[in-house]
Amino acid sequence: MTTLLRGSSATLTRDALTVLQPGFPGTTAPDWVLRHIGEGLSAVGLFGRNIESPEQIAALAAQLRAERDDVLIAIDEEGGDVTRLEVRGGSSFPGNYALGAVDDVDLTRAVAHELGRRLAACGVDLNWSPSADVNSNPDNPVIGVRAFGDETELTARHTVAYIEGMQAAGVAACTKHFPGHGDTNVDSHEDLPRVDVDLDTLHARDLVPFRAAIAAGSKAVMSAHILLPALDPSRPATVSPQILTGLLREELGYQGLIVTDGIEMRAVSATYGIERGSVLAIAAGADAICVGGGLNDEGTVLQLRDALVAAVRKGELSEERLADAAERVRALAAWTRQARGAATEPGAATQEGTAPGSDIGLVAARRAVRLTPGARPFEPLTGPAYVAALTPVANFAVGDETPWGIAAELAGLLPGTATGTYTGETSAAELVTEVLGNAGDRRIVAVVRDAHRHPWMTGALDALLAARPDTAVVEMGIDRAEPRGALHIATRGAARVCGRAAAEVLTGREAGV
Repeated sequence: MTTLLRGSSATLTRDALTVLQPGFPGTTAPDWVLRHIGEGLSAVGLFGRNIESPEQIAALAAQLRAERDDVLIAIDEEGGDVTRLEVRGGSSFPGNYALGAVDDVDLTRAVAHELGRRLAACGVDLNWSPSADVNSNPDNPVIGVRAFGDETELTARHTVAYIEGMQAAGVAACTKHFPGHGDTNVDSHEDLPRVDVDLDTLHARDLVPFRAAIAAGSKAVMSAHILLPALDPSRPATVSPQILTGLLREELGYQGLIVTDGIEMRAVSATYGIERGSVLAIAAGADAICVGGGLNDEGTVLQLRDALVAAVRKGELSEERLADAAERVRALAAWTRQARGAATEPGAATQEGTAPGSDIGLVAARRAVRLTPGARPFEPLTGPAYVAALTPVANFAVGDETPWGIAAELAGLLPGTATGTYTGETSAAELVTEVLGNAGDRRIVAVVRDAHRHPWMTGALDALLAARPDTAVVEMGIDRAEPRGALHIATRGAARVCGRAAAEVLTGREAGV
């Protein structure tokens, strides 16, 4: 009897480790990560702090897989504004909003495949992407350009194309944020968003892309930390049995891996704490706990492991539910291991437009540009310009590590171009006075991001254009505000390639579409 109890305890502890997807500090794996992989930890998540170069990521992946070859290596790599692979230089791929604006599913599939190919080459095999949220609230502070758009069917078809491209490259897609984070005006990193829509609206709008993703074979789905009273009046989706089991598993028939959004996000942690939140999430039907965007130490892993074990022993979480969750993690790991092998076989197919060195991302960014001419013909820039970047506070998902804008790309085409960063901390008049003083006699390019959400930006733009009517305006977020400027360029995202596409237009190198 003692042997059986000891064996059961070991199995329970292993299963509790298996369902965790933690982060860690540094560009090599700490000893504690390697030790816990040997004890059952089946996944890790990579963030910007873990990444220096593709070669370094590949070495890190090899280090992790030397402990066990089926460990899942996950990353939050959406391309566009949310990039970890190119966190310090900006992404080589535009994000979802740009792809949705072009509305060419073959292009979306090719972009996702090339992104997946690069992830696979680094050893990454689970991507916490794509966002299938319908961005129905234009004031959404956290989704925005991360969504394909505000149209349900467009979002659904591009979600499918993205999944197909990513998984054809051997990387599991994780469709998020179920059951839809698009109709929110609160960032779930900071607080708990509430979506007050009826079930008919939910099914006709928000769930359509997730149904399509399930039919397309998305290997994972990520839950949202949002409250939907029409489905569950008291618990956010991540910890709601009605939403994860009743809706996603039973009604929609999804049988793949359910991953939580970061469990330390305040929408969950401020109410339940990370230990209780993790137990409730697994009990509700989640199979894996994402943690590590903020908390990335061994203590966090031990806290969550022990909380899950204790919950089983207290009868708060069934051992069968934990075992089922762990088995789904192992099943996905088995798929990714097989996919890695298939991708490296001689003669493995390469999707058109996604060969090594492909510039498919820049091609897509150029196609996404929308130009609105001013009252007079715009004269392309021929000499050094001055870029005035009107900069909002970055949300947590995007972060402030990744550079954005057009200054670097424009300076590459027009040496001597300078830039300044401006915020809403001063009046429009003071801001414009500073810009004009810094610009001198150089042409001005004003760069904004989601101007429709920031009255100070539109006020500053109006004042600047009154003073310098030849100013060009580049909108790198949602292009909802009224176009203004001698030339208005909407890039539909702030990735490095979006900046390049705008710089080409400003200098007359590309006509735009």
